[in-house]
Amino acid sequence: SEGSRLYVIYICLIAALGGLLFGYDTAVISGAIGYFKTYMNLTPFWEGWSVGCALLGCVLGAAAAGTASDRWGRKKVLIASAVCFFVSAIGTAIPNDMLTYSFYRILGGLGVGAASMTSPLYIAEISPAKIRGIMVTVYQLAIVIGIFIVYYINYFIADWHTEEWNIHYGWRWMFGSEAIPAFFFLLCLAWVPESPRWLIKQGREEEALDILTRAGGTAHAQREAAEICETIAHEGASIFQLLQPGLRRALAVGVILAVLSQVSGINVFIYYASEIFNQLGFERNAALLQQAIVGTVNLLFTFVALTAVDWFGRKPLLVFGALGMCLAHFCMGGLIFFGYSGVLLLVCVLFFIANFASSYGPVTWVVMSEIYPTRIRGRAMALATLSLWIANYIVSQTFPMLNDNAWLIKTFNHSFPFWVYGSCCLFAMVFSLLFVPETKGRTLEEIETSWNR
Repeated sequence: SEGSRLYVIYICLIAALGGLLFGYDTAVISGAIGYFKTYMNLTPFWEGWSVGCALLGCVLGAAAAGTASDRWGRKKVLIASAVCFFVSAIGTAIPNDMLTYSFYRILGGLGVGAASMTSPLYIAEISPAKIRGIMVTVYQLAIVIGIFIVYYINYFIADWHTEEWNIHYGWRWMFGSEAIPAFFFLLCLAWVPESPRWLIKQGREEEALDILTRAGGTAHAQREAAEICETIAHEGASIFQLLQPGLRRALAVGVILAVLSQVSGINVFIYYASEIFNQLGFERNAALLQQAIVGTVNLLFTFVALTAVDWFGRKPLLVFGALGMCLAHFCMGGLIFFGYSGVLLLVCVLFFIANFASSYGPVTWVVMSEIYPTRIRGRAMALATLSLWIANYIVSQTFPMLNDNAWLIKTFNHSFPFWVYGSCCLFAMVFSLLFVPETKGRTLEEIETSWNR
């Protein structure tokens, strides 16, 4: 009669594996890129492409996941994303040409994009309201854990062998290592149910009631089923409603926040940190270890954000986080410009990561999930998420071209990209201060009404 919280936690942890693979798949390139670039003899453009092509797959996967999950169900889309992860891991471990590599890397990106939309949606729909926030937060935490794990796996693979072996085989083992968690994710999905909300929408109320009863008890199941039916009855609003007076600002704030979280330069450090450290004179194994330290700080300060977001509020975290990121970039740019290559550079990177992980990283997703009207929140979130992935691709593609440009190197000594990202962070601070509303302690209805005023 009371339901089983362990049942809900078990299901949500399996769904959160989609987030772990999200982080694992996007960050595995960080350790492999140096050896892969040497093996394939890549130009700066193709180096950017080797990192960014997966993000094009993310855009396509995120764009298709909403429609696919509505048509075939959340569980089937999660299974499809697990298959993409597994096949991509095997495929990117075997290529000898860029065409084959690009195909399998984009396939993995499709899995990431689909999981980034479907996993948190599935978790939110199957969790009782009193633990829903915590369960969705677990998904965000799983992304950071995936990044943390793959950094250390990359380091240990590279550390066990010679430079020559890593150039020919090490990067293959890095990519291929993803097959293990991907297969485990695929196997575990066989034991999770379909989303109750999707089942009710398909007219399968008895199956949905059975799942809701197991999750929260009989009374919870009846109440939740009634609320789902009422919500479905009011669906069908067009995303173009966001272009109405008042709500246009909500649309702009969500999309601009998503873009600013990426042009802050975070993925330069997630994808290229080992290459940056190696370029500044550190040995490659030492550079990979420093990147693992970056992943550790990223994980630790994500916990800080989880505790601070409801204590200090969304807006202060965004403003002061952007200020910290701006200072980190400008300090790093100044050190590189004057030829410094010591431990202070690592301190600057860690300071940036600490500020991002405790502010723009998780808080952007919190604000985006709160500022849109309930009836069109899913589609508005999809638009903001697409904007995020596109910005991610642009930054990832252009960084090697900015960093390896002969004129920019002669003029700025590899510091130019960090001046650009620092300026973006300065804009992010001003934007957060002037335009982002404080949503702490306010109901979703109050937030929606405030836009109309």
